[in-house]
Amino acid sequence: MTETPVRLELLTRAGCHLCVTAAETLARIAGEAGVTTREVDVDADPELQAEYGDRVPVVLLDGREHSYFTVDVPRLRRDLGIA
Repeated sequence: MTETPVRLELLTRAGCHLCVTAAETLARIAGEAGVTTREVDVDADPELQAEYGDRVPVVLLDGREHSYFTVDVPRLRRDLGIA
């Protein structure tokens, strides 16, 4: 049995109110698209913290930066192939 790859990742940090909102939005869109999501705390990884720490939340789609500060819902829906 193969594991379904994570298509959406949300880079977050503790105490980030924008991250909470982005996580809720991302969960809703991911559910519609039938894809998995994963949250990653940038403060747990020095490389992620250096790259993304001043822009969280950051949405990664298939490992590439998709949007930051807010979820670009229309673009994400389009890129996931949902109406």
